[in-house]
Amino acid sequence: MYKNTNCFHLAIPCGDLETAKKFYSETLGCRLDNSAQEWADVDFWGNELTLHASEHKLDNERHDVDMGNVSVPHFGVHLSRKDFDALKQRLKDNGTKYYDEPYLRFKGTKYEQETFFVKDPNENILEIKTLTANPE
Repeated sequence: MYKNTNCFHLAIPCGDLETAKKFYSETLGCRLDNSAQEWADVDFWGNELTLHASEHKLDNERHDVDMGNVSVPHFGVHLSRKDFDALKQRLKDNGTKYYDEPYLRFKGTKYEQETFFVKDPNENILEIKTLTANPE
């Protein structure tokens, strides 16, 4: 299922499991696997994200960083430019609203990246980014 054996695993509370599965598969385009009655695995771009049915939501707060502030906790993925742009188009086509709109970070440096944030149905915050500069 996963692209390599060194993938990252994260388990999160997802609220209603069927709603969460729909978001991760239909909205984000991730593949679902190994679903059980109270949880499901998501191939999160080669990493294993496990959704657990739960009434609990993670608390989050905003932290000041270089370009403003970001929500903590959050998790996400670095994508190729092609996959990043395809996901942005998919979100647009699905009418998905950004939590934080796409923006450039570390502009003009070797770390330059475009990033955006979205919330899943249980208000877990995801950061999706792509490197835009050519590494040295």
